Amino acid sequence: MAVPPIAPFGVHHIAVQCRDLSTMARFYERAIRLRVDRRWLTADGKSDRAVWLRMGGSVLALEACDGEPSPPSWQSSQVGFHLLSFEIHWENRPVWLAHLQHFGVDVVHSTPWTVYVRDPEGNRIGLSHFPFNVHGIRAQ
Repeated sequence: MAVPPIAPFGVHHIAVQCRDLSTMARFYERAIRLRVDRRWLTADGKSDRAVWLRMGGSVLALEACDGEPSPPSWQSSQVGFHLLSFEIHWENRPVWLAHLQHFGVDVVHSTPWTVYVRDPEGNRIGLSHFPFNVHGIRAQ
């Protein structure tokens, strides 16, 4: 059996299926400040079937689907995907808080290292500056 020479070196993409693709793309582009990298059209070419947003070297792939969102409660004990957390600089935390407020995004939880919000379909999103806390002190 062949063994890969090295471990994976990054996350290529994270895909999120969306009931309302345009609202979700607008949220991640405006409130989370990700840049639209590519739009994939439906077979008839009349609407988007997916929107890729750039996050550094990775992509957040939003994909249209017909299902209904069913976000878990904030502190869920269910097994499975829990959170998508973006890295921010600790000094920018107050700027991010003001930015989120400007776009009407409620902070649902916070720690000295991370601010937690939900996207329009209820998925848990974090803006984290761990290991540095709000004062720039490194966690031990």
